[in-house]
Amino acid sequence: MPTWGCLGLQDSASPLMEQLTYFHDHTMFILILITTLVGYILINSALNSLINRFLLENQEIEIIWTILPAIILIFIAMPSLRLLYLLDETNNSSVTIKTIGHQWYWSYEYSDFLDIEFDSFMAPYNMDSNLRLLDVDNRIPIPLNTQIRLIISAADVIHSWTIPSLGVKADAIPGRLNQVSFLLNRPGLFYGQCSEICGANHSFMPILIESISVDSFLNWVSSNS
Repeated sequence: MPTWGCLGLQDSASPLMEQLTYFHDHTMFILILITTLVGYILINSALNSLINRFLLENQEIEIIWTILPAIILIFIAMPSLRLLYLLDETNNSSVTIKTIGHQWYWSYEYSDFLDIEFDSFMAPYNMDSNLRLLDVDNRIPIPLNTQIRLIISAADVIHSWTIPSLGVKADAIPGRLNQVSFLLNRPGLFYGQCSEICGANHSFMPILIESISVDSFLNWVSSNS
């Protein structure tokens, strides 16, 4: 989860988020180089009164500053397209979870098991035991290193199911099923919130995933079936 003074992305908890972070760093490196070069040229041009008569009209340099940006765009576009396909890839999932957004809470159903469904409301704030606007009364247990398929819809208005540290964001739309696939590669608690303005209490429908071992997950399933 983000902390005070955190200026970058959250630490990744899934392979997808790792790839998103690498792409962010790759793009920022190119942008910093371009910004530095253009800034240097602008400042240098403003502070000197020298004139180079060969640069007033030059076919070669015009060709260079037309082709070079195109090459830079290709270096940005290729990893971006690869990442788009990776984000939409649906692997063979081991666990399927259906989530439905309501005003203003989430309900979950583990479709692979009988009678495992629950609602998740925001927990009342307690300074000693939980985090304001982020904790819930029923967490979502998910097994570690297991491919998860999440089917998302809504019962009333458009919501958005988002966990930043997993690189997952999908709209919950009434009458439509959206699907995302992800894998958690470390244990812990991962926080998210509804990311689509959905009414007066939009700020009060958090999401909390608890990543646990497969054995602990199976014990939880057996105790709730």
